[in-house]
Amino acid sequence: MLKRLLLCVFIGFSLVSEAQDPQFTQFYANPLYLNPAFAGSARCPRVGLNYRNQWPALKETYITTSASYDQHFDGINGGLGLLILNDKAGEGTIATTNISAMYAYQLNINRKFSMRFGLQGTYVQKKLDFDKLTFGDMIDPRYGFVYETQETRPKESRHYTDFSAGVLAYTSKVYGGLAVNHMTQPDEAFIVKGTSKLPMKITAHIGALIPIGESSGGGYRGRIDKDDGTFISPNLLYQQQASFNQINFGMYVLHSPIVGGLWYRGNFGKGNFISSDSFIALIGIQKGIFKFGYSYDVTVSKLSNSTGGSHELSLGLQFECHPKKKRFRAISCPSF
Repeated sequence: MLKRLLLCVFIGFSLVSEAQDPQFTQFYANPLYLNPAFAGSARCPRVGLNYRNQWPALKETYITTSASYDQHFDGINGGLGLLILNDKAGEGTIATTNISAMYAYQLNINRKFSMRFGLQGTYVQKKLDFDKLTFGDMIDPRYGFVYETQETRPKESRHYTDFSAGVLAYTSKVYGGLAVNHMTQPDEAFIVKGTSKLPMKITAHIGALIPIGESSGGGYRGRIDKDDGTFISPNLLYQQQASFNQINFGMYVLHSPIVGGLWYRGNFGKGNFISSDSFIALIGIQKGIFKFGYSYDVTVSKLSNSTGGSHELSLGLQFECHPKKKRFRAISCPSF
């Protein structure tokens, strides 16, 4: 009975409060979800598959999966991308499916500095499984949940469009970007229209790829070859959505074909105080067109004894393609 009561409370908050987006620990393994300006940034065709199981000890509380494809096209001087994301919350009580298409324009400012500007349109379907909800009038003091609820069944499916934009700026060693999601703040309410607008989300990220020892360059105009040598890559990610503020910072170490990483995630409270959320460990392998990554979030907040942390898997394929006809400068950033 306790689990069902907790589920009821969880869903109740979901229906009346402002929603927050799913997140991925391996955000560079899901670049189109991080920032639409990444569409086509690798030039050749790229496929990504991602899976996240957050708080598995609470019985599939949050399961998020995504699949993406992107590629640069010389004829439009930019990249096209497609992203499909599915998120299930509360054992599937609320399920969300997003289908996003995006375009990113590349602009080479000079011989060393480039920028990309991305636009994204998304079709969203959000479903509510009303039969999984529990209410006070269903409870018998002695036998528990035995009665049918008299609550009015709401419309169990919502459809809407959403729009996002992003920008990237980078050299061969330093990169950063800004993305703004849900620019029109669409309404997600199941019961009373206009009462549950999806808050705008702002994401800022910055990092560097630093060779250690004798690491040679390659590619166009000194672009770093991550398959040659050892590199460290410090990175910082900041996200803000409504009253939710979060910062991730950590370090990747790359020595082909192995990639490792350690991260810290914290949330801003009142007075800009950072409360610890989790520490993250990552291990990955990247060879040829193939890459695979696994990360585990060790929860250190007050929920640490009951959540079971978070598991995340990523699988990527970076295909080869015909030699470029025009000058193209790819971004050198981590793949996980």
